Order: sequence, then structure tokens, then C-alpha cells
Amino acid sequence: MYTNKKVVLGIAPTRRDWFSNDTVLSNRDRYVNEAERLCRLYGAEPVTITGLTADDTMSELKGTARIIAHFREKGVNALFIPHTNFGQEETVLKLAAAFRVPTLIWGERDGAPEGFGERATDTQCGLFATGKALFRGGVPFTYIENCRMEEEAFQKGFRDFLCTARICANLKQARILQIDVRPQPFLSVMINESELLERFGFEVIPVPATAVNARALEYAARDEVVEPILDGYRQAGISLDRMDAAALRHMAGLEMAIKDFADENDCSAVVSECWNVFNHGLGIRPCAVFGNLIDQNLPVACENDVHGAVSMLIAQACNNGSEPVFLADLTQRHPTNDNAELLWHCGPFPKGLRKAGEHAFVQNAMGFWPLKDGALTLLRFDGARGDYRLLAGPARTCSGPETNGNYVWAEVDDWVRWEKKLVCGPYIHHTACVYGDYTDAIREACRYLPLAFDEP
Repeated sequence: MYTNKKVVLGIAPTRRDWFSNDTVLSNRDRYVNEAERLCRLYGAEPVTITGLTADDTMSELKGTARIIAHFREKGVNALFIPHTNFGQEETVLKLAAAFRVPTLIWGERDGAPEGFGERATDTQCGLFATGKALFRGGVPFTYIENCRMEEEAFQKGFRDFLCTARICANLKQARILQIDVRPQPFLSVMINESELLERFGFEVIPVPATAVNARALEYAARDEVVEPILDGYRQAGISLDRMDAAALRHMAGLEMAIKDFADENDCSAVVSECWNVFNHGLGIRPCAVFGNLIDQNLPVACENDVHGAVSMLIAQACNNGSEPVFLADLTQRHPTNDNAELLWHCGPFPKGLRKAGEHAFVQNAMGFWPLKDGALTLLRFDGARGDYRLLAGPARTCSGPETNGNYVWAEVDDWVRWEKKLVCGPYIHHTACVYGDYTDAIREACRYLPLAFDEP
């Protein structure tokens, strides 16, 4: 139902006109073809400059104006500017400054000189010139080292760049639905709404819990709404036997009500009070409902954690919605593994991530199941006193004691270092988690947001 915004990548090869034309044209075609292939592989939409200049490269300023107009018409939100030879830094700066979106520059490693004859490309030399031009223009950019196109440095770098661009696209003008207010003791989830809007374009859209509860009750009375939702739990192997019929209907009704308010307000994430308002209004906890919404790529952060919702949006952009993410409490250290930590919460983890073969059930509308094994990225967007940062790093699940709710044990390289960073701020005990290692792409995204990146 909820999908990430697509990366629309403008591909604009650049050249300096006094080098070998045959080499330039060969490079142009290889670079464009490979960029298009990788876009298809990773879910991006390529837009080329074919037909906009005499040789389909960017070398003259007047031709660049046509490229800018074309890219704007196509909704380009990221740029790839491969250097087919030395390149033309004037045109690169003009194009990149016109968009100020994630911009990737790269050029292939030059071939060996052929004696006293002219060198064919001098691409690396031109990249130095382009980098200085962009730096002078105050335009942030991403750079893949001067390497051959088939090498891992390029292949991984291009994949990471598309991930970076997707993070930026999904955070642009993000709207977060806020149901009720934070729990009173939780000073840790206090936010500055105006600062989030002015600095990052994030808008918090408040709705009263009374309105959500009222609509939930309306939906709960409709069998055609309730039954498909409950069947989804059963088909996923989640037992509902510990819940009474009225509570199950209220769970389904609440799920539909939250989706309605998110749709009506064009919100891509939700935060909500979860201790009292639904218990008082519907007689249930909302935990399993939140997890079911996350399964549909609508991030929901409990305890009204707006910064946690932003963190979840970043995490969801990383894997392009291929599987759900989750927001965990950093709860306690492993009893025997000094570098492992319990990632836990009282029941809002998506059922799509549960560990196969483990007994899973819903009780008091809270989910009870462990999560699957694998590599993870832990990340947290947070801020205080005007200082906003993003902490991210890799982890891997590990074995550990059984506990209640939803949980998984995760090991990092040096937990004490992580712990000190988290405690000393501006972070809290909530972290967004996504399966896979996306640390490099997240670090690069901070250059564009702009946001300070914290190494754990």
C-alpha cells in the first residue's frame, strides 16, 4: 500500500572536446548502458540526454540549459555525471547547482600512455577539476574512486548511491501523522516541530485520539473489514486464540482507522501514544496493530517518537521496501556476550520479520515472537539544542535468552563504544533497524540532508 518514492536518475555524460572522439563515444555508450542496467536492477528510473546535444554528451553551456529543462520535465531527483574523458567542469557545476540533489561523479581509470602520442582521456585529472568546481559552488556530491566500471568499487558505489538518493527522496517534505501526545515521563521523545520543518522540511500532522478511536469503532462493526485483517494474522502463522472477539475486532478497526488518517493527510509515517488512549477508548493495546501497519510499509513509532519515525523512514528507504523495518528498545546487555544487546519491544514488530518455526501469538493485542537471523543496520536520527545527528552502524543477530514480546539479540563490534555514544547524546533508547548493511549509503545521505553523521 505504501511505497517509497522512486529515484529518477538523470544520466549526463560529460566530455572535454579536444580528446579522441572515438574513445569518448565508446565510453559514453558503455557508461550509459551500465547505468541503465543498474537502475533497472535496483528500482530506479533512468533519464538520458540522448538527442539533446550533438553527440549526446554535456560539453557546452548552452547545451546544458536544454539538459536542465529536460531533467526538470522528467522529475529527476538524482544525477549521475560520468566523465568520458577529462570532462567539462563548467557544465557539471551548472547542472548540479540547478538541481542540488544527490549527485554522483565518476570516471573510468585511464589507459596506459602510448609513448609520445597524445593520451586518450586524462579522466582522473578532470575529476580533480570537477570536484573543485562543485566544492567552490557549495554543491554537495558523491564520488566513486577512479576505477574500472566492472570493479566492485564502482558496482557497490553505484548501488549505495541509489540508496542514498532514495533516502533523500523519501525524507523530502516528509509528513508524519501524530496521534495524541507523548507519555508524560518520556522527556526523551520531546521534539521541536518548527525546527524540524524549517531545517529539514519534516511536518508533524496532529490528529486527536478521540477521532481515531471513533473511526476504529465504526470499522470494527464491519465484517468485510475485520475478517481479511484477522485472516492475515492466521495465514502468517500468528495465533489469535488468546484474544476475545471484541478485542480482535477493535484491533482490525484501529488498523483501518490509522491507515485512513495517514492517507487523508498524505503522511508516510505515524507516531502515537500507546500506553493509555487506545486502552481507554478501545480496551486494547495498539502494539500488534502498529506491527501490522509496518508490514504494509507504513512505519509506526510508538511512544510518540517522531525522531524514531524519521529513523524508520530512512531505514525503509534503504531496502526500497523489500521487507519491513522495526523500531526497537535498546534494553539490556547480553548476560555473557559483552558486545551484544537485546533489541526488544512489547509487541509492535512486524510479523513479516518473525523467525520461522517459532511459536507466535497475540495477547492483549501485543505480538509475541522473536525475529529472524541476519545482518542488521541500527540507526537513529535525533537532536537536541539545535544539534541534529544520525548514528548508524552494522550489527548481526546472535543467540541469547528467550524473553517476552518481540525481540532479537544483536552483536556489534564494540558495544561499550556504542553505549557511550548513545548515552552521551543526543540519542535515546529507541533505534530503527533494517536487515542488511546500509551504513555507507546512510553516511553519504547525511551530506545532502544536511546532517552530522555519527560513527558509533
